[in-house]
Amino acid sequence: MTAALAGADVTRDAGIVLADELRLGLRGQVRRVLAPRGVKVTQRLQLTYRWTYLLLAVDPRAGTVRWRWLERCRAGPIRDTLAAWAPDAVIWDGHGAHRAKLLADLPTTCVRLPPSSPELNPAERVFEEIRRRTEGRVYDTLADKQARTEAYLVDLTADPARVRQLCGWHWLTAALDALPPAS
Repeated sequence: MTAALAGADVTRDAGIVLADELRLGLRGQVRRVLAPRGVKVTQRLQLTYRWTYLLLAVDPRAGTVRWRWLERCRAGPIRDTLAAWAPDAVIWDGHGAHRAKLLADLPTTCVRLPPSSPELNPAERVFEEIRRRTEGRVYDTLADKQARTEAYLVDLTADPARVRQLCGWHWLTAALDALPPAS
């Protein structure tokens, strides 16, 4: 990762975020629950096809999280969000919207993670926590599920030490700290 960022002329002092999107919808997932041996567990399952997208960016060194809700996962809204956030560099996967020509005119350096490697992106770790808190329940509306997610993100944002514990993996912070200093 250090070589890829250094090759893109990203320095140690740059604002670097790792980002990705989560499709959050009413089509629920069954979660594992504990029950006494021999007791049949039943869970209600919601089968409504409505969703929204959560664009999330994590700075594992500073312990910050930024997010924005998107109606569709397209390059236009992602571009607008990156322009508003103005990071120096964003590291993310090879999703089609991340490779769009529309993003080329941004001053943000885009670095792609290797294919099929969600374990390298700390945003995925936040998504695991969101799923753990939201899935396995039935919601009346998509806004209700969004509100539950939003409440968790607000709590997480208020605790940078928790964000660093959740996403500031040693190898990742070491790779970012190994970048050359600004000249």
